Amino acid sequence: MRRALLLALLLGSCSPVAVPLQRAPSGVASLNPCADAILAEVADPQQISALSAYSRDPASSSMDVNLARRLPSTGGTVEELAALRPALVLSGTFTPPATRKALETLGIPLVELPIANTVEQSEAQVRQIAQLTHHPARGEALIARIDAALQAAKPQNSAIPINAVVWQSGGIVPGDQTLIADLLRRTGFTSFSAAKGLRQADYLPLEAMLADPPQLILAAGGHGEEDRLLAHPALANLPQTRRAPLAPSLLWCGGPTIIRAAGRLAEIRRTIAPLPQAGGAGGGQAQSSGPTT
Repeated sequence: MRRALLLALLLGSCSPVAVPLQRAPSGVASLNPCADAILAEVADPQQISALSAYSRDPASSSMDVNLARRLPSTGGTVEELAALRPALVLSGTFTPPATRKALETLGIPLVELPIANTVEQSEAQVRQIAQLTHHPARGEALIARIDAALQAAKPQNSAIPINAVVWQSGGIVPGDQTLIADLLRRTGFTSFSAAKGLRQADYLPLEAMLADPPQLILAAGGHGEEDRLLAHPALANLPQTRRAPLAPSLLWCGGPTIIRAAGRLAEIRRTIAPLPQAGGAGGGQAQSSGPTT
């Protein structure tokens, strides 16, 4: 849960800062793991001064960790950025004021990227980063891959939406106005937590889950937390509720992460027969053949 909260603070929520560039940057430093993943897709390797250190850690990376480890990295300190002297810095919207002031003093443009709450917002960020690195065609190619993945994951029109809850470590659930909620809708699910009026990072206790169970529990813990959540003895009393792990790295970022998230959600849905709603916010009285793994 601490890691999820840390990433929420890192990624923030604010309007992006438009920074016009008159020339292709000689180097871009990213302090944000979501920006890292997009930057690695659209920029030339020599254009990347550094990616954030988060992308080297499998627990917080949203890109190929091996690729991230082959590229320079930064912890985002002023000292590191002053030594790197990048032509541009990408960050989330919680950039420390001291870092922002130091970059201004050094004459290094800063672009702060908000959390993308929809696919459209994420694709706009792809275009923004591709334009800043002067590779707009690569941005459009990535967007085409995202759209193709979403189209492939789209259920048939006759498919009944499956009521699902994304259950993170500590019982935390995502809000309705989030990217994962948008992806759930696009891949044939409805949000159990939204139906209960829960917001981003609200707590859904096990007791509430047992009292009105959803049709599907997507356990998004980390470091074995998925197994712990799915193996809770009380869940054995919900034979009509399916259960499946969902990597927490699929919740945080857009860009190329959408491709993997859409594929995983489609995979989960294909293993579940259409389940009829049966009243209540959870609709958990559906037929089921057991847990999904």
